[in-house]
Amino acid sequence: MNHSAAHILREYGPFAGIDNVHGVTYDGRHVWLATGDTLTALDPANGETLRSLDVAAHAGTAFDGEHLFQLAENRIQKIDPETGAVLATIPAPDGGNSGLAWAEGSLWVGQYPDRRIQQIDPQSGEILRTIESNRFVTGVTWVDGELWHGTWEEDASELRRVDPRTGEVLESLEMPPGVGVSGLESDGGDRFFCGGGNSGTMRAVRRPR
Repeated sequence: MNHSAAHILREYGPFAGIDNVHGVTYDGRHVWLATGDTLTALDPANGETLRSLDVAAHAGTAFDGEHLFQLAENRIQKIDPETGAVLATIPAPDGGNSGLAWAEGSLWVGQYPDRRIQQIDPQSGEILRTIESNRFVTGVTWVDGELWHGTWEEDASELRRVDPRTGEVLESLEMPPGVGVSGLESDGGDRFFCGGGNSGTMRAVRRPR
């Protein structure tokens, strides 16, 4: 396994009116922050928050190229990013759901206390695959066929690249002490966006090549 220190490129926030960042996703232009009662669009170029949608946003967030998906308690909401309208809901898997990602036509749900990632059908919520971890799982993202997830236990967090079949850890980026990772998303290139939990911040981390 490759193990190295995470290279933090930039820190965003704290932001006015935002106490917690629970989940993050990227729509190609904006990073969306799940902050409890709202989804807030952030411009990653200048760090400005642009607008907010009044929807329950308690954990992970995902984007399928057209719609936002948002964990809210025991359900996953499909949301119109222009209006904030909830277009559909499906049941979330049982357990402490944390992260959310879209890839390969499926939703991928990180489960914090159960230490696993669930691949689910976005239409029905049916569980298609379970990937076990030996750490608490926070954010989840896919990029270039690689599955990455965040961890956060006590004072330590890391970003892990894992084998999507076996859960074997292939690479680990260790965050500085005291820096937590809640949501996780790739920009499709050389950056990860990492929610900072109750710090109310977000960080950009260099993705290894």
